[in-house]
Amino acid sequence: MKTSFNRRRVHSEELETFMNRATNENTTICRLLLSGGRLNSDEIRTSLGSYYKTPCFKYDADRKIPTHLLKGLNKTYLRRKLWLPIAYSKDGVCILIDDPTDNERIMEIRHLIKAQNYSFEVGLPEEIRKYIDSIDRNFPERKTKKSKLDKKVDINELVGKLKSEDIFVDDELEDEVSENAPTIIQLVNYLIIEACNVNASDIHIEPGKGRKPVNIRFRIDGICQNFLTIPATHHNAVISRIKIMGELDISERRKPQDGKLSIVHDGKCWELRVATIPTVCGESVVLRVLTSSKFLPLNKLNFSEYNERKIRELIKSPHGIFLVVGPTGSGKTTTLHALIGHINSPQRKIWTAEDPVEITQPGLQQVQINPKIGFDFPAALRTFLRADPDVIMIGEMRDIETASIAISASLTGHLVMSTLHTNSAAETIVRLLDMGADPINFSDALLGILSQRLVRLLCDKCKKEYKPNQQEINKLIRYYGGHKHIGELGIDEDEFTLYKAVGCKKCANTGYKGRTGIHELLLSSPEITELIDSNARATIIKSLAMEQGMHSLIQDGIAKLIKGETSLLEIQRVFYSPEEIAEQKKTASIKHKVPLKVVA
Repeated sequence: MKTSFNRRRVHSEELETFMNRATNENTTICRLLLSGGRLNSDEIRTSLGSYYKTPCFKYDADRKIPTHLLKGLNKTYLRRKLWLPIAYSKDGVCILIDDPTDNERIMEIRHLIKAQNYSFEVGLPEEIRKYIDSIDRNFPERKTKKSKLDKKVDINELVGKLKSEDIFVDDELEDEVSENAPTIIQLVNYLIIEACNVNASDIHIEPGKGRKPVNIRFRIDGICQNFLTIPATHHNAVISRIKIMGELDISERRKPQDGKLSIVHDGKCWELRVATIPTVCGESVVLRVLTSSKFLPLNKLNFSEYNERKIRELIKSPHGIFLVVGPTGSGKTTTLHALIGHINSPQRKIWTAEDPVEITQPGLQQVQINPKIGFDFPAALRTFLRADPDVIMIGEMRDIETASIAISASLTGHLVMSTLHTNSAAETIVRLLDMGADPINFSDALLGILSQRLVRLLCDKCKKEYKPNQQEINKLIRYYGGHKHIGELGIDEDEFTLYKAVGCKKCANTGYKGRTGIHELLLSSPEITELIDSNARATIIKSLAMEQGMHSLIQDGIAKLIKGETSLLEIQRVFYSPEEIAEQKKTASIKHKVPLKVVA
């Protein structure tokens, strides 16, 4: 390349210096030559064309790209790979690229764009990126990431098409099924629409081994349920289609990727979080249907009267730390936003740091965490403390640094709310101390800890009342803590009734429709503070908290069971072993029916 510059304006020693600088400064040699090499763009283009023996490309803002060439491509991928299809004819496709000798990229291009012949034009990296960025101006229909989905799809007909296509796909040509094929587009649209219609929280696309079909499952009300199977030959095309919608790299199949997509269905905007994970059988994808952008009011969280009264008192505090804990998918973010929404007012400055931001509220300053650029929870917390906050919400305490800054912030006049993945309120204290939190500071800052789970609600239309047998009554008494505690519920052991799941069309034959929270609320007190300072065990802390009025998760669940909101089987599913669930199934003679038909 060095011999092709006109009049040797740049000597070999200078060129080597520029090449080293480009590597160290994470920039391009072309940019350095333009800024410090006494060369203009035309001279560099001429040199590149001469070096690669390829036509040169000169940026033209008015030049249009044929729309069909852009299908299946996204700007993030093109900017990173530095290539772009710019023309198409019966003779083949023309590709703009900064290095037409890069065999790896050439193979990717041949995989993504099918043509008989390929020609290349070489361009400056900066001008290629500029041209890629102009795509939205040239094609206004590509401006929005939101796509409207057509729900008028006959799934039986669609699966029939997949099977007929499968017949004509040879093993060696499996990847030839295109992610832009109408059948694939309709299938992915159908999956998303059905997930939204049945209130699924997740879509799981799981490859089978070898030629075994791909299994697609929905998680509805916390339970994974088989929904559909598709031929293995269409697996890669479906994954690629989802990657395109989520603006992920469709050529990368070895590493996990995370993305986000938005769709419009029935006039409503839905957002889905995309996670791809390579497995031994191929790529697996999970799409999380994010919750509605509207937060729930506090009185819709189904707290017990005691818990709701105490929580309302706690969140009025001007400073301190309040934690909501539980496993993944237990509704912690929903609860936090309900609490924030209750105290949200023009008089309070509220900052939130979340990953991702799932629920939005007017009046909040909400920040999306981005660890890739070093903007993690600790960095967000430090920034918030310089931004005059009254209330700070941290999406999750993932490490001791986040916990320490949050505790310090709560001790210096701020109300801090956050979440943690623990099994109970008392275990949360031990977990934070094990992480390295200072016991004295934490005990001084703590207002309370709310632990929660989600249980399925019985379908109002088909649930059936029954009188429990003595074995079930004994279990309830044992679960609640014995005869001395069960009396709190004010029930007559000889007369009370329970409800069980039956199944109908409204609940897709599951017997359950929707979910509700069950909670335990540990409140700070001088005695609890002393136990924290002395690093007491979780069992001791829990015992004292219950003496002071806390009801455990299982007790709150049984209270909702007695009200007819859920079933004994569901309480056992959340808290106890599969063996006990099997025993309860046999005793109550409840048949679980498949909630959704399996097609194909």
